[in-house]
Amino acid sequence: MSSANGGWNRRRFVGALAGAGAGLVGCSTSSGPSSASTPPGRSSAPAPSRAAGSPGAASPSPARTSSVPARKGPSPLYLGTYTSGEGGGTGIGVAAYDAGSGRITGTGTITGVTNPSYLAPHPDGRTLYAVAEQEAGAVTAVRLSDRKVLGSRSTGGAGPCHLSVHPGGRWLLSANYGSGSVAVHPIDSSGALGELRDLVTHSSPAPGPGQEGPHAHQFLTAPDGGHVLAVDLGKDTVYSYRLNERTGALTEVSRARTRAGAGPRHLTFHPGGRYAYLANEADNTVAVCAYDRGSGRLSVGAPQSTGTGSGTNYPAQLLVTANGSYAYLANRGHNSLTRYAVEADGARLRLLDTVPVQGDFPRQIAFSPDGRLLFAANQRSGTVSVFHVDAADGGLRLAGKPFASPVAVCALPL
Repeated sequence: MSSANGGWNRRRFVGALAGAGAGLVGCSTSSGPSSASTPPGRSSAPAPSRAAGSPGAASPSPARTSSVPARKGPSPLYLGTYTSGEGGGTGIGVAAYDAGSGRITGTGTITGVTNPSYLAPHPDGRTLYAVAEQEAGAVTAVRLSDRKVLGSRSTGGAGPCHLSVHPGGRWLLSANYGSGSVAVHPIDSSGALGELRDLVTHSSPAPGPGQEGPHAHQFLTAPDGGHVLAVDLGKDTVYSYRLNERTGALTEVSRARTRAGAGPRHLTFHPGGRYAYLANEADNTVAVCAYDRGSGRLSVGAPQSTGTGSGTNYPAQLLVTANGSYAYLANRGHNSLTRYAVEADGARLRLLDTVPVQGDFPRQIAFSPDGRLLFAANQRSGTVSVFHVDAADGGLRLAGKPFASPVAVCALPL
């Protein structure tokens, strides 16, 4: 997730680490400059920008429930941090949480990883992947059975702040915020990573207002599985690519422009796969997007309120419940979580309320696998807040005192 974070040549300091080391790269100040160097790789080919009006429909979302059963007893929780800044951690934090009460207990640290600010699991649950958010960007694989670090690979760019595993389990996708590129690495049968297979730098269109270059902030797979989407804050653009699942090569097929200066940061799909929700960091809005599964084209709708007023907010990330009925937005400046009702089978968001996150600068949020708990990693306060999610109305209720974790920038419950 990445962030308005830690200070990598930022013109303006937004929520990062005071006294961060020189190797620390922050990703996501809306007005921060781009990397001074361009990584190796090819530039994405120009294509016409595509945008549309706000999608709409008339019927409410169906009342479906999660198929994941409630867990009993402790479940694993992994915590991302910065290791090169003052007050940061020493690696990936390891903890356990009680699925009933939400109580977190720290159990240790996986050392030998640098600035693991974002984490993602392999679909088989055996391997954990972490970015190394620094000038010489890298991604690292960790075997969870014995917490052995399986090695790191260069991302070919600077400041990687997001990564995800393709559903087939063979490819790792990562976004280099500092250099504005996206990378693909092969994953072998052990979970270890191979050498960089493809790298695309976002060379066009021109940067948005206040930006000096591309800032790739997220790289994820669409529900159809055949398309992967890159959200670029610096270019006010979401790029759609087709991933060759045999070679790992990326081919751009479409791009969607937000309004100028929106600073798109994070995209989350509705379970139905026809709509997605975009958090815009720079202009403090969200947008409903229509998605065409055949072409991979995303159409960005009209900007909507985050419910946080006119002050500086830097919205970070959206989540959608498994039944597709509610969405939540993390607001870093407002220190809150916005709750939306999802209507018309995903085509509409209706603002309900905001809830204090009980921490400072919630940079990333995640559901427990059963969807009954929501975790918020609060970067500035160094805490993780846990909320019970009401199945009936999507309401959030704080589950006790937040858990202390050094510079908490990612919480991954498994």
